[in-house]
Amino acid sequence: MRSRIAVFIVIVQLVLLLAHWFLYETWMDFLVFADPPGISKLQVGLGLLSVSFVVASLLAWRYSHFLVRIVYTASAIWLGTLSFFFLAACSCWVLYGGARIFRLHPNQPILALLLFAIALLLSVYGIINAAWTRVRRVTVKLPNLPESWRGRVAALVSDTHLGHVRGYGFIRRIVEMLARLRPDMVLIAGDMYDGTAAKVNELAEPWSKLSPPLGTYFVTGNHEEFTDHTKYVNAVERAGVRVLNNEKVNVDGLQLVGVHFRDSTNDEHLRAILRRADVDRNRASILLTHAPDRVNIAEEEGISLQLSGHTHGGQFFPFTWITSRIYGKFVYGLQRLGTLLVYTSYGAGTWGPPFRLGTTPEIVLIQFE
Repeated sequence: MRSRIAVFIVIVQLVLLLAHWFLYETWMDFLVFADPPGISKLQVGLGLLSVSFVVASLLAWRYSHFLVRIVYTASAIWLGTLSFFFLAACSCWVLYGGARIFRLHPNQPILALLLFAIALLLSVYGIINAAWTRVRRVTVKLPNLPESWRGRVAALVSDTHLGHVRGYGFIRRIVEMLARLRPDMVLIAGDMYDGTAAKVNELAEPWSKLSPPLGTYFVTGNHEEFTDHTKYVNAVERAGVRVLNNEKVNVDGLQLVGVHFRDSTNDEHLRAILRRADVDRNRASILLTHAPDRVNIAEEEGISLQLSGHTHGGQFFPFTWITSRIYGKFVYGLQRLGTLLVYTSYGAGTWGPPFRLGTTPEIVLIQFE
């Protein structure tokens, strides 16, 4: 495992070095700067930036000191900005090459400055957009829903990724929003924590202030399983949240099944858990699980509604395109597979760069007809 992690780190670092080299060469060529002899300040700066995220991430796994949080957040912001700058650099070459094919001679410095200015503006917008949590409301109609549930509302919260970028103030605001919205039940679909070093009990504490009439329920996501997930589960339980350990509970006649991420990654394992839960196909049911990976299994086992997160919708391009190719229509929103309804949330937080472009952070209010 350690050797695999080391190889992964080396590959990531190589990709970042190449991206920064490409950025430097584009700047020098298009802004008509002479490449200075020796090592320039720009080269040193880009070299340090190229290793910043990997170094900050390694520190973040071990320490939760506020200086580490500052360094990690700054490097994550640069990583997102680099993504837009890289696309701007690619666009410089594509547009300039296309213009030359048609025997046009665009002004290279103006073209580069325009594209990089757009990239910078998109980066600023992406940060602001990612910090603005919206409330999305959807209505679902489930067969055989108990009469007592008609008109009731369940809140879905996922992917807050508490740690170095989003901390105590963020989760307190989320809980305060939920208190104002007053749902009947709150469902937390994993990745409450980012998986890095954190004061897990302190970050879970705001949930103790929330008391929806029908309870708050939680399952782990993949980030809670980067290390021993017990510390996260214990912290959540101490805050008064019910952890669903691959089990079914009846909430005023509605069947609620919770499956942790690590136990939902295999078809037969997930099927076995759902069968042990003894889901009654003649009664409405909800499956709370982190990722919309195996919706066909949920449909085959008679689940009425699956609630998930995990995808983030990709957060911003090109990752929005990649996640859409992986998850298809289940990448986001309310979708149907046979008799099963699936809602996949964009999530409330972010992973890696705190950017969102083309996606929005959300709390989802699900009203039952």
